[in-house]
Amino acid sequence: METFTWSHLGHPVHTVRQGPQPSNPLGPALLLVHGFGASTDHWRYNIPVLAERHDVHALDLLGFGRSAKPGDLAYGGALWRDQLVAYVRERIGRPTVIAGNSLGGFAALAAGAVLQQECAGVVLLNAAGPFSDEQKAPKGWAAVARQSIGGALLKSPVVQRVLFENLRRPATIRRTLRQVYVDQTNVDEWLVESIRRPSLDPGAFGVFRTVFDIPRGQPLDELFAELTAPLLLLWGIRDPWINAPGRRATFQRHAPKATTEVVLEAGHCPHDEVPDQVNAALLDWIAQLS
Repeated sequence: METFTWSHLGHPVHTVRQGPQPSNPLGPALLLVHGFGASTDHWRYNIPVLAERHDVHALDLLGFGRSAKPGDLAYGGALWRDQLVAYVRERIGRPTVIAGNSLGGFAALAAGAVLQQECAGVVLLNAAGPFSDEQKAPKGWAAVARQSIGGALLKSPVVQRVLFENLRRPATIRRTLRQVYVDQTNVDEWLVESIRRPSLDPGAFGVFRTVFDIPRGQPLDELFAELTAPLLLLWGIRDPWINAPGRRATFQRHAPKATTEVVLEAGHCPHDEVPDQVNAALLDWIAQLS
């Protein structure tokens, strides 16, 4: 696996790439996009397997992982959408399947809608984001925060700082992950540290403060209407953060008719919890695109 530093808006972005050896990838390239608080590390069990057939890329969204966390950026869906679009055009340069988990799913769908024919497909793994007829409600880390403390108090910078310090404690990270992994085998010290380490970077607290406002951008139903690429929905159906069965029913009402669905007995991060099943589903679906 190769690591690169790519620049977007003048800020360093951590990226990784791996492909078949010898270099003879099949079909489209593949770009993997992590969720809130995660990084390229969260694809640890996916990249090596997918790269046996495809040219696989992954990046840390600005504000996360090993990428820059500047204080002067408007963090949200539009920023990350544009980051993915720029990466596909500047670094990959050919049709690409974009797969994203949680917040990364929202960014992947938004980027796919912009890229049009440059996008070979979009894969959503328990994607975040509102529909037009929904009130924006916090998911993921924001939901954890609101369960811990009253919503009005969250506007206080002092309260936000205390909450941030608590949420980045290894014990809290571990406990939170165990809430959203049905099979907790892969909730190991390596995973906990991969989430804790970026939270120590300068600027990490500023990114955390945006958690109650993101993802911003178009509603999912509008993005579905603009998407021309094939769509795969991979559900960890026992995800407690998003009420996955109800969320799935809403997606079914709005997603394009030709959408493919795969339902897995897993939680919010199926790619890391049941990677063998996710890898197989991804490879089978991509093979049908050609």
